[in-house]
Amino acid sequence: MRLAGKVAIVTGAGSGFGRGIAEAFAEEGAKVIVADVHATRAAEVAAGIGSQAVPVTVDVTVRSHVEQMMRAAMSAFGGIDILVNNAGTTHKNQSLMTVTEEEFDRIYAVNVKSIYLTTLAVVPEMEKRGGGSIINTASTAGLRPRPGLTWYNGSKGAVITLTKSMAVELAPRNIRVNAINPVIGETGMLEDFMGAPDTAENRARFLAGIPLGRMSKPSDIANAALFLADPASHFVTGVAIEVDGGRCI
Repeated sequence: MRLAGKVAIVTGAGSGFGRGIAEAFAEEGAKVIVADVHATRAAEVAAGIGSQAVPVTVDVTVRSHVEQMMRAAMSAFGGIDILVNNAGTTHKNQSLMTVTEEEFDRIYAVNVKSIYLTTLAVVPEMEKRGGGSIINTASTAGLRPRPGLTWYNGSKGAVITLTKSMAVELAPRNIRVNAINPVIGETGMLEDFMGAPDTAENRARFLAGIPLGRMSKPSDIANAALFLADPASHFVTGVAIEVDGGRCI
């Protein structure tokens, strides 16, 4: 198995991309901390995986929560090898002038500050294991931004830049840092990204810009995360892989 003997934390693992990543990691032999702000969702995903998964309720914007998540990993599995910063949020597709300050603050706290907090908590423990892999879920929005999601776009641009800078700074500690840029996907935030109801007509507008003709699925993102977590990618760091069906071409 590709991740046999590895311990992973996946944030936002209660649904969508995070759930797909957590399940894929477990299938490849990893022990997984299923972390989510929604306790019931985390518990359901962990129960579906089985004994090699432990649910943890965490608000990734709160330092004490993140530290407790780290302690849970240490208590359950004795260390940490892989961190997937997948938890994210957005504002509804709309004018940049109408997004509230509260929404703006929440977006940057969940999408950006969380990476700062998890890095502080996880890096010392990864060093004890001789290194590790950090994977950040960014977005095509951070690379080819479009109107209507301006403040969200900026947060994901920050994730891409942070990924590259972290990769350089943490390389001497044998910690690799990479990102995944998904295109719009079939997740709980779909209608927020679209700014409209999820109808066949509205989907067609977005699909027109994706050469392969479909939205991303959790399995697409999970497969990319598996590659970046796999020891076989030990010489890959600082990249932001576009899993977008050609959207960014």
